[in-house]
Amino acid sequence: MSLIIPKDYKQTLTPETTEQAIQMLKTSFQEKLSKALNLRRVTAPLFVLSGTGINDDLNGVERAVSFPIHCMGERRAEVVHSLAKWKRMKLAAYRIPAGYGLYTDMNAIRGDEDLDNLHSLYVDQWDWEKTIRPEDRNLDYLKRTVRCIYTLLKEIEEMVYNQYPHITPSLPDNITFIHAEELQKMYPGIPPRERENKAAAKFGAIFVIGIGGELTNGEKHDGRAPDYDDWSTVNSDGFNGLNGDIILWNDVLQCAFELSSMGIRVDKEALRRQLEERGCPERAGLEFHKMLLDGRLPQSIGGGIGQSRLCMFFLRKAHIGEVQASIWPEKQADICKQNNIILL
Repeated sequence: MSLIIPKDYKQTLTPETTEQAIQMLKTSFQEKLSKALNLRRVTAPLFVLSGTGINDDLNGVERAVSFPIHCMGERRAEVVHSLAKWKRMKLAAYRIPAGYGLYTDMNAIRGDEDLDNLHSLYVDQWDWEKTIRPEDRNLDYLKRTVRCIYTLLKEIEEMVYNQYPHITPSLPDNITFIHAEELQKMYPGIPPRERENKAAAKFGAIFVIGIGGELTNGEKHDGRAPDYDDWSTVNSDGFNGLNGDIILWNDVLQCAFELSSMGIRVDKEALRRQLEERGCPERAGLEFHKMLLDGRLPQSIGGGIGQSRLCMFFLRKAHIGEVQASIWPEKQADICKQNNIILL
């Protein structure tokens, strides 16, 4: 995605008022999320040891920021990409029963990001994970959880409107579920990102199911690591996948806007299958993977919800740098300044 400069862009709030609004949004949303999904807050690591398989590998090509630990014989640690697997280990460590879970503030540094309106070197999100029963590993349970989160987004939108009446609501009443395979058939011959744009523009809010697995046209809608989301199990609709992304239509940027990636997590069979499909069966010997294969981790559902992205969307900001402090290329910062986009 290249830098988008909306025509005649005007800030909805001054930088000072924006800071106050950010605090209001973050405090309110995490309280709502905790109550709605029965989650308790836990403390999260900024880094983990390299070579344990605990860090999120994202698409498998992003380099983690790492450093040697002097007092541990120069063993390397790496800044987390996300806490997808760490959270599941904590569910087991804290013996959290089915129907309950945890959430945390996840902070990451992704040095390989292409910086634009939506992507920053600094990533902040609410990472959450919830223990489920084996019989909950199905599409209906996933959809119920997505609808629950979407209801919270609607409540936040109404709260912003009550506080700042000139920021009017735009989300539809309901979120639309579309499998990546259906999306490919609806809009053939164009890249996945363009399909998302068309669907998000049409429906306003969509949940794209089955991200990570290969589609019938031989491509993937988007990348997913093989060892947390289940993108290979056949669901009740006859497609592969028990995971997906919450994507909203962004009126300011006139494009699809991914807010959350989430899903039901792999069980033993799905883990083995996905490791084989991605050509990395040797990962089965890593700490996290051994725990799962040995039955020492609970079945779970989880995901991440972007904190800065949530603030950016509901405060109608054109650039993520308007709601978080980070580093931007000098040329990009200059273009933003010239167009009334004030980066923090």
